[in-house]
Amino acid sequence: MTIKIVAVFPKGGEASKNEKYVNCVENALGLREWCDKNKAELVVTESKDGDVSELAKHIMDMEILITTPFHPAYMTKERLEKASKLKLIMTAGVGSDHIDLKTAADKGMTVVEVSGSNVTSVAEDEVMRILVLIRNYLPARDQVVKGDWDVPAVAVESWDLMDKTVGTVGGGRIGYHMMKRLRGWDVKRVYFGRHNKPDMDEEGVELIKDLDEFLKQCDVVSINVPLSDKTKNMFSKEVIGKMKKGAFLVNNARGAIVDREAVVEACKSGQLAGYSGDVWDEQPPSKDHPWKKMPKQAMTPHTSGTTLDAQVRYQKGIQVMLDQWVNKKPFEEDNYIVREGKLAGQYS
Repeated sequence: MTIKIVAVFPKGGEASKNEKYVNCVENALGLREWCDKNKAELVVTESKDGDVSELAKHIMDMEILITTPFHPAYMTKERLEKASKLKLIMTAGVGSDHIDLKTAADKGMTVVEVSGSNVTSVAEDEVMRILVLIRNYLPARDQVVKGDWDVPAVAVESWDLMDKTVGTVGGGRIGYHMMKRLRGWDVKRVYFGRHNKPDMDEEGVELIKDLDEFLKQCDVVSINVPLSDKTKNMFSKEVIGKMKKGAFLVNNARGAIVDREAVVEACKSGQLAGYSGDVWDEQPPSKDHPWKKMPKQAMTPHTSGTTLDAQVRYQKGIQVMLDQWVNKKPFEEDNYIVREGKLAGQYS
């Protein structure tokens, strides 16, 4: 029996001419070759939103859905209820909050992602964002673009990273690798969490279990937790108000972990000296999204976890799991988000 796979990617345009850029409709993670070899039916589309989208046309009879955090196909309860033949949802990358996981679990679906595929890419990107913010880089670059030269205007809000306290909310792999990369920068490194993480302890990163105390100490905070009911709007106006005045906030996790208006207000008031991330509370953001125009921001599209190197990792991960699926073999435990009706710990 032929398996029907629907894969949702953005159009690559000029980028697709580079055969190494596989996260696009044109190159489709090499899935066309896999499907030809395994006699599977494949539909590849960028059209994902609304009842007349290409995704909606195939929702009733697809067995496998492949999507990405960078161009997410939002699988709501309503959509999942219609997807009577859908058995497997795969995220090419990391982060499955675009899926109603409870409904997927209730319907006995399997949800997986390529765990670890983005770790190096995102950790490096976070270090970059810290430096961009603390050294006031973007206003300096803007001066050059405009033909200006005003050193005092930039230097008045530029700091060294040395002797600062850098913290991560969450002590998982990305937080750990970010901290590992900051070794040797002469910074104090701390993490907020409920339990000790042996690798963090070995790396010399200090655990602070009280969030208020953690925020009080940090000059820079990086958010590295998944989006869930527990973490949605975690960084509210109240929580941001407990940070050091003039601290920097980096968020490559998920946009909805912070309160949209609270971030805008904090950047305008100076409570935050800067905010940077590649994730938005709606993706893509609306043309009038306030983060685009607020001061002291260093926002980008959702790019940190999809470098060419990361694409190699999640392309291979998807194809390995497809092989496992057709051969009725289990996936690696870390890749499961929903397994046999049960949610992974971080989402339950």
